[in-house]
Amino acid sequence: MKLLSVNLGRPEVTEHTDQPERVTGINKRPVDGPVRVAAPGPKGVGASGVAGDAVCHTPHHGGDHQAVYAFAREDLDDWERELGRTLAGGAFGENLTTEGLDVSGAKIGERWRIGSEVVLEVTSGRIPCSTFQGHLGEKGWVRRFTRKEAPGAYLRVIEPGEIRAGDPIEIVHRPDHEVTVTFQFRAVTNERELLPRLLAAGDALHPEAIERARVYMARQN
Repeated sequence: MKLLSVNLGRPEVTEHTDQPERVTGINKRPVDGPVRVAAPGPKGVGASGVAGDAVCHTPHHGGDHQAVYAFAREDLDDWERELGRTLAGGAFGENLTTEGLDVSGAKIGERWRIGSEVVLEVTSGRIPCSTFQGHLGEKGWVRRFTRKEAPGAYLRVIEPGEIRAGDPIEIVHRPDHEVTVTFQFRAVTNERELLPRLLAAGDALHPEAIERARVYMARQN
């Protein structure tokens, strides 16, 4: 398991957002050399946990529980075959493009050591949006991406440090529960009846998913 590329975005004007700023950092490109990774602070205040990476709408993106976004090269390859186009590292707006790691099969609370310093913890899957669809230019993309149930993983920073392309990735902790990234994604999108089972993941779960689960359970009583 290894890190194929570290990808950074720069602010770019886009028409594919309903946000007043009309800018996005989703168009990420691989960079050379080491990149610093650290907890950015709470959502709404902190942005990306990857130094030099743009997060342009902090109410919905970035923050400690979405500090880093990872996507598997194997899933990009699968999409390349389906879409009939080349998808370079960073094409889905991911900070980390990995190889040999089942990113969407990771468990919430699973921890990865990347290189010699950085430890990241899985918190949730990525929910597709209109900006993502506009970035790729694929009709019905939000629906297609959701149906695939391989959303990639958001991570928070447990131990900061520097990473670079080629660094080994090691799973240093894997919790004993059923809640994978894909399971969490299904629960918050099309299978709401799964929401109560998310709470088995504990505090590692993204706070917004915890709140959804609790609201759902309250409505059932």
